[in-house]
Amino acid sequence: MKRQRSVKSIKVISNLDNANELFDILASLKKRDEAKLFIHDLCTPKEIQSLVDRWKVARLISEGMSYREIAQLTGVSTATITRVGRAIQSGSGYRRALAKNSGRGVK
Repeated sequence: MKRQRSVKSIKVISNLDNANELFDILASLKKRDEAKLFIHDLCTPKEIQSLVDRWKVARLISEGMSYREIAQLTGVSTATITRVGRAIQSGSGYRRALAKNSGRGVK
């Protein structure tokens, strides 16, 4: 007898499909203006600021700045700074992005 998927598992698969579609769209945007327009349509100004803050924190951590200095400089909470630091240590997303960005001289 064929087992039916639960509503929860169907929702998870659907969310994964939607997430993968979003990731594909982000990866396809080649020009800064395209990405800027898409992100501005997708996110609220507060969400965009949070993303910008986290990216700045990641860059400062990679430059060796202390969490306390980053908090004083940026106004970002130490909890967020710690989360970004953990993600840099345990994941590869920030590390890859930082490596790609390092040769660009972008501050």
